[in-house]
Amino acid sequence: MTLSPLTFTERPDPLDASVDHALQAIAAGESADQACTMDLVAAPWDFDPEPGYGPGASMGDVIPTGAPRQGELPQEYRDASAEELAERVQAARATLGDRVVVLGHFYQREEVVVHADYVGDSFQLAGAAKAHPEAEAIVFCGVHFMAETADLLSGPDQAVILPNLAAGCSMADMASIDEVEECWEQLAEIYGDLDAPDAEGLVPVVPVTYMNSSAAIKGFVGRHGGIVCTSSNARTVLEWAFARGRRVLFFPDQHLGRNTAKAMGVSEQQMPLWNPHQSLGGRSADELAGARVILWHGFCSVHRRFTVDQIAQARADHPGVRVIVHPECPAPVVDAADESGSTAYIRRAIEEATEPTVFAIGTEINLVKRLAAQNPQHTVFCLDPVVCPCSTMYRIHPGYMAWVLEGLVAGEVRNRIQVSADVAGPARLALERMLAAKPPAAASAAWGNAS
Repeated sequence: MTLSPLTFTERPDPLDASVDHALQAIAAGESADQACTMDLVAAPWDFDPEPGYGPGASMGDVIPTGAPRQGELPQEYRDASAEELAERVQAARATLGDRVVVLGHFYQREEVVVHADYVGDSFQLAGAAKAHPEAEAIVFCGVHFMAETADLLSGPDQAVILPNLAAGCSMADMASIDEVEECWEQLAEIYGDLDAPDAEGLVPVVPVTYMNSSAAIKGFVGRHGGIVCTSSNARTVLEWAFARGRRVLFFPDQHLGRNTAKAMGVSEQQMPLWNPHQSLGGRSADELAGARVILWHGFCSVHRRFTVDQIAQARADHPGVRVIVHPECPAPVVDAADESGSTAYIRRAIEEATEPTVFAIGTEINLVKRLAAQNPQHTVFCLDPVVCPCSTMYRIHPGYMAWVLEGLVAGEVRNRIQVSADVAGPARLALERMLAAKPPAAASAAWGNAS
């Protein structure tokens, strides 16, 4: 799926949708709201020298040794005002014209999104990158795995740029290539030759990785007959995998895997959780023998913040509220909600509601505030009352945008993301399988308790 360029009318008032503005108001005592940490009011370059994901939802997650780090941003960008940075970004964009395409993820801060040609989820933005072979550079305002995917799907002469190299993803980092390969070897001890089909033509295990994973993981999946999924087509992908194997190894997000398989009738007992830090994932041979879906012990720290109690409070405060959560939320939260679906589904559900409606949304706060500003006919609020954006998305800032765009004007490509040739081939194969796994036209992107 590709996206249409944004029109002016699709852009809300930046102050209405700005999480940064809300945080500054909290810090100034002008708002009674709470933030998970007031370090969020600092500029991201204050945290670049330190290992870690930065303040926000993932600040407690352990970052792997050797994770990409951002070098020091020149002082002129750190000292520039918000207005000056916006002017410099716009001037560079005007100079570059069609030579550059700027992509902004739904979870980006509003001060970044206002400069994007396209706004969407990781899958949609990868499609937008692929749709612009004329662009010399693609500036991807998202996180590292998204820029890798754009590099895989764009032309070899196109430069994919990530404005801040420290914008990683803690969920993606929860499944390293070494851990996954070790898991695969241990599963072979239980199931035998993992490439050998049985009498019915089914292999013992088909690996499935969520889009939120490294290119190395996507390459592993491609080499072993597996496939990539998104939150929109996860059910179709699992059906694809079950048609080819006895069971699925699903990583890195346990919750998307569990919620999708549960909706397909797979029992909790058939979904053992694999802990990569324990032998056989901490499971017994009998548990693994009876498995239908082996879930990796990974999660999204943004969506793990949502709780059943928050849903109960929303229903108490707003009788008749429509609760929609992302399928990366834990299963009890998905079960308690009215609906669950991808970011694209959530956006579509709000936009297509014909009567004024109160929506309680369980996903990242930048998207929720933007949807509220874009749809003033509805009341739209985040289930989590604490302002706590995605740590790594928040590492992208207009200062970095100005730096990389002005570099392009000067003929210098900064922060280019390139996937090695040995990984790129099988990773593209896994992505091509994903692109071919389209949900039925009449199928809904939601599940859970949707009515």
